This record gives sequence, C-alpha cells and structure tokens, in this order.
Amino acid sequence: MEKTLKILDALIAQMSSYAWGLPLLILLIGGGLYLIFRIQFLPFRYLGHAVAVLRGKYDNENDAGEITHFQALTTALSATVGMGNIAGVAVAIAIGGPGAVFWMWVSAVIGMSTKFFTASLAVMFRGKDSQGTIQGGPMYFITEGLGKNWKPLAVFFSISGLIGALPVFNVNQLTQAINDILLKPAGLYTGLNSNLTIGIILASVTAVVILGGLSRISKTASKLVPSMVLLYFVMVLIILGVHIDVVPKYLGMIFTDAFSASFFEGDTFLGGIVGGLILLGIRRGAFSNEAGIGTAPMAHGAAKTNEPIREGLVAMLGPAIDTLIICTLTALAILVTGVWQSSDANGVSLTASAFTEAIPGYGKYALLLCIAVFSISSLFSYSYYGTKCMSFLFGAKHKSYYNYFYIASILMGATTSLSMMINLIDTFFAFMAIPTMLATILLAPKVVKEAKIYFNKMKNN
Repeated sequence: MEKTLKILDALIAQMSSYAWGLPLLILLIGGGLYLIFRIQFLPFRYLGHAVAVLRGKYDNENDAGEITHFQALTTALSATVGMGNIAGVAVAIAIGGPGAVFWMWVSAVIGMSTKFFTASLAVMFRGKDSQGTIQGGPMYFITEGLGKNWKPLAVFFSISGLIGALPVFNVNQLTQAINDILLKPAGLYTGLNSNLTIGIILASVTAVVILGGLSRISKTASKLVPSMVLLYFVMVLIILGVHIDVVPKYLGMIFTDAFSASFFEGDTFLGGIVGGLILLGIRRGAFSNEAGIGTAPMAHGAAKTNEPIREGLVAMLGPAIDTLIICTLTALAILVTGVWQSSDANGVSLTASAFTEAIPGYGKYALLLCIAVFSISSLFSYSYYGTKCMSFLFGAKHKSYYNYFYIASILMGATTSLSMMINLIDTFFAFMAIPTMLATILLAPKVVKEAKIYFNKMKNN
C-alpha cells in the first residue's frame, strides 16, 4: 500500500510540473499583463468606487441575480482566504525563502486585473442551467460569449472543476494542525487512526450542511470569516511587534532575494533558480487568490446586478485582500520569527511554529481556531463550485450527486500526504486556468468597451 502511494505521489507531482510549465505561465502572467495594458490600468483608478459598490451604495433589489455584491465577494473570499494564505505561504517560503513572497505579490497585482475581467464576463454572459435558473461562471461565458462551437472548452473547464473544487488540501492541512497543536502534545496521536477520525468528523459536519442544505451554518461560517481574519491580523501584528527590530531586514530581503533566489531549494525553471522561484511564487499566488483559475467568477456570476463592470470592480478587491494583505502577514510572521530556517516543518506546521515562538502558550490555539473556521467555511463554499460544474455537465437535477463524491474526498484529504494533495489541486487548477484565460483574452475587447461606457457614464453623473 505504501509503495503504491509513493508511485501515485510521484505521478501526481510529475503531472503538476507538466501542467504548470511555460505555456501556462505565459497564459496566466502574459495574459494578465495583456489585460492590464488592454484596459490601460482603468479599473485601478476606481478602487474607491469599488469599495462604495461593495458597501452596497449601488445595490438594487430588482436587478437579476441571487446575492449582493458583498455576499459574492465574501463567498469567493471564504473559499480563498484560508489554507492558501496560512499553509500555502509557508510552503512557498519553505521551498523558496523570502523571495517567493515578492512573486506572490506580482501574481496578486496581475490577478486583480484578471479577476476584474473574469467577474465582469461572468455577469455579462450569464447562461441558464437545464432548469432555467440563471448561472454565471467560465463555462457559461465560454458558451454564451464565444458561441456553442466553443462548448468543448467549457466542458473541459467543468470536468477539471469537479476535481479542482475538492477540499483535499484544506482538510489535509486542518488535520495536520489538529495533530500538531492538540493531539501530539497531549500524547493522543495514533497515526492513521487519528487522521481517519478527524476525516470522519469533518465529513459528517460537511454532510449535514451541504446535504441538509443548512444555509444557516454556512451563513454563520461566512459571518465568522471576517472576525477570524481580524483575530489573525491582530495576532500577526503582535508577532511583528515582538520582533519589530528585524521587520525592516526581512521586508528588504523579500525584494533582494526575489532576484538572487539564494534560499531556493526547488526545481529550476527555464534553466535557472530565479525562474524556479518565480514559478513557485506564481503557483502559490494563484493558489491563494485563484485569479484566472475560474472559481471566483462562479460566485460573482450570482451577484444581484445588471452592471457587469461593477461586479468586476468588487472582484478585483479579492486578490488585494487575500494576497497583498493576508499572505504578506503570514509571510512576515514566518520570516521574523526565524522558524523558516530553524524548523523542518512545512505547510501549516511551519506557521504554527512561528505563532508558538512569538506568542507562547495560547498563540498556536488561536491559530488553530482561525484555521478551523477558514477550512470549514471553505468546505461549504467549494461544494457550491463543484455542483455548478456538475449541473453544467449532467443537468441541474443531478448536481446533488457531486456532494457524495465531495464528502468521500474529505477522508482522502485527511489521510494522505501534503505533497500529494497540493500537487493534485495544483494540477487541476492549471487545467481550469487554460479555458478560463483563453476565453477571457478572446472576450477582453467586449469588457474594455463596456468598461469605457460605464466609466464615462460615471464621470458625467
């Protein structure tokens, strides 16, 4: 069994490195840069307006859609704020050192423009599922915007989305956190049995929510996410306060090491270690904010608005909150405490080491609380993405079958290795990004045209 798992692990790692090769990097970063220049940085000039839209200043009950701008952003954020920010950043620093953070920032700024385009398209080209309900997302803007001949691309996105939306990485890291912070110190850890027990508990909680349609629990989770972000924020500020003397040094290292890659221990890319570091930062950035992957447009496509550009502006705030703020906080906590060099831990355990070092006693427990809320809320929101892909492929009446597959995958996430889970999700994120970015680049002129009309109308009002 162990030998089979090792072969499978190596196979998935190989698949992930092929999927994240040069063509995808050109598509995500080159495509994102093309979009920024195509729209001449216009949306970046309206960040204040984006915040006003988010606060509900322009909400209209009579507009098409199901949820408000704020709910659309928090749904998308509850899926992205989580393990990508806490464990993903730790993975990036463990392999790449401080310089990886710089390339995560680059991916966030480019991701802001990508999110603007993809969310605008999700509202501009909404489609109907087999029950006649209005839906948004890459599979719909491909078929509605590019035409029925492009349907194979939409099908490819949806099949990839069935696996890409699985919660295996979140579950894997939550299990690791519970083991490291609670069970091992208490002498209760029993290896596979412990992992399986945690998996069964998480699968049961998720089953109650997503099968019972208990929206109350998911609403509670989405209310808890902002307060957990605040708690996390305060704790990292305490860590930075404790180590304030070295903060400037590490902020400087993020920039200098981005181009020297002196701590990089991963595979080279394009013949060099800096290339490898750039690829690592972009991958972890994409994992953290999901710009260009196509998950968030499924949430933004459900927003109650008849103005696609407004939803694009709201979506654009996602990578800023997610990667520029939360990921930077995690990165600094890991760097200033020195655990990235003194510890062999990886993923969430590395972040936990940083919290234990700076806030002995209760730091790691507060971190575990944040991790639990982030992970469990994303367990609920990711199932929404998977069922959307399922209903596009097999009809809306069959979408609930996906939930059983989804719940079963929780057990897999709890009992397998971090490398296997991260490579599996990375691979399918790459597969989802291909149709999302191709369609976005092809439909970009329509968004630019609509944006110019919208911004001119604003100036004249």
